[in-house]
Amino acid sequence: MLEQAFNGLVSGSFYALLALGLAVIFGMLGVVNFAHGAFYMLGAFGAFILLDSFGVNFWVALFVVPIVLGLAGIALERLFIQRLAPLDPLYNFLLTFGLALILQDVVKHRYGVQSQPYPRPFGGSIDLGLFTYPAYQVFVLAVSLAVCGTVWLVLTRTRVGMIVRASTERPELTRALGIDVARWVSPVFGFGIALAAFAGVLAAPMRAVNPLMGADLIITVFAVVVIGGLGSVFGSVAAGFAVGLVSALGNLYVPALSQTLVFILMAAVLLWRPAGLFGREEAL
Repeated sequence: MLEQAFNGLVSGSFYALLALGLAVIFGMLGVVNFAHGAFYMLGAFGAFILLDSFGVNFWVALFVVPIVLGLAGIALERLFIQRLAPLDPLYNFLLTFGLALILQDVVKHRYGVQSQPYPRPFGGSIDLGLFTYPAYQVFVLAVSLAVCGTVWLVLTRTRVGMIVRASTERPELTRALGIDVARWVSPVFGFGIALAAFAGVLAAPMRAVNPLMGADLIITVFAVVVIGGLGSVFGSVAAGFAVGLVSALGNLYVPALSQTLVFILMAAVLLWRPAGLFGREEAL
């Protein structure tokens, strides 16, 4: 049971990173970014392409790919999402949904639907007392916790974080205080995309690198964000790890419901707290 729970925490690492990016984007822009899973997939393929075509190793890709895709996210926000922001939020949802389909098909056209191999940067196992566990999975969990904790500290303990939170929660009042809210929108969107790409690079050595890897994950990640509370950074991270645990233990004890447990949990949370565990009613 403990080993399966640890498996759940490792899976929850990817949920937490993706949900964190979604929560930051929704909190600042009010945009439900359906292309988030596609950028997660591009992060994994970016690492694969750098290694396969240029011989660039995992450690370089872990920094380069999120930066490149983060800049692409900034360009996407300025060229398209910004223009649709004054309209109904449904327009940006449809835009990102269409973008996700385009990106998936472009990658499928080039690489097909078969999974691409990506070697682990290091092997071995770590003795955790009651069981041994692959060292790379422990690394993924530790890095995910460190990144999520750092983002939370930046948002809650720094001036930049204060401005971002103020722009998210009270944009009109923030503008009245002389802060240009618009200048923060594109960097925040790019940062959310970079988090998705970072998760994709981390996933490449242990998940199948294929064009549909993001589509298979994004629905669960949306459920995670809803459970944690729309726009809540802490809630999204906590819900990500919780959903990973629930899914892993569900596979062990109630395998017949393993694919639906997350959505049963989401329904139960929404009946109890319609805004999510850590969300605010205003966020809805």
